[in-house]
Amino acid sequence: MGFLDKLSELIYNINFSSMKSIYLMKKTFFIIFLAIFLQSCGIGEKVKKIHKPVDLRNTPLDPDERARKNIEEGRGISLGTLGNKKTTYEFSTSNPMWRASLETLDFIPLATVDYSGGMIITDWYSNGSSSQGEALKITVRFLSNEIRSDSLKVIVHKKECASFNNCNTTLLPETSKIKMELLSVILKKAAIIEQETKQKK
Repeated sequence: MGFLDKLSELIYNINFSSMKSIYLMKKTFFIIFLAIFLQSCGIGEKVKKIHKPVDLRNTPLDPDERARKNIEEGRGISLGTLGNKKTTYEFSTSNPMWRASLETLDFIPLATVDYSGGMIITDWYSNGSSSQGEALKITVRFLSNEIRSDSLKVIVHKKECASFNNCNTTLLPETSKIKMELLSVILKKAAIIEQETKQKK
């Protein structure tokens, strides 16, 4: 290694170390500036105000009272009026048709439950007594929240399996007995739930 090679290596190392120290100094000054800026804005106090420990002794147990208290304190949202249009939002627990449908189908595992989309889909269900490997899948679509027969659409699929890989799936007609029975039971339960809710008020 010649003299010029050693000299160029030394110059490179000096430049690299000075560049590295300049980078570290810039980074340090930026962190100090950021800390001073955030302190002057009072971010620390704002974070302390956001996080308040909850005292359960002062929190109501009833969900309606708790929601009312949160809205009064400005911690909740209310979908009362947006512009000039009045908006009402109904939760699934207060919808008699939804509750009646879930109660009617509670013996079957549910594959999809989508309140916002207005649909309940069960998994394939077989009671085990069928020798032909029959199973049913029930879909309930909500067309309206009113307790009427045209507010629901009940769809029933029937699967018959000769063997594990040899299955035939058919859609039962609108007038099938199981569809009519499901619709009738859901409507009766929804009417009872609505009546009980009105009596509580």
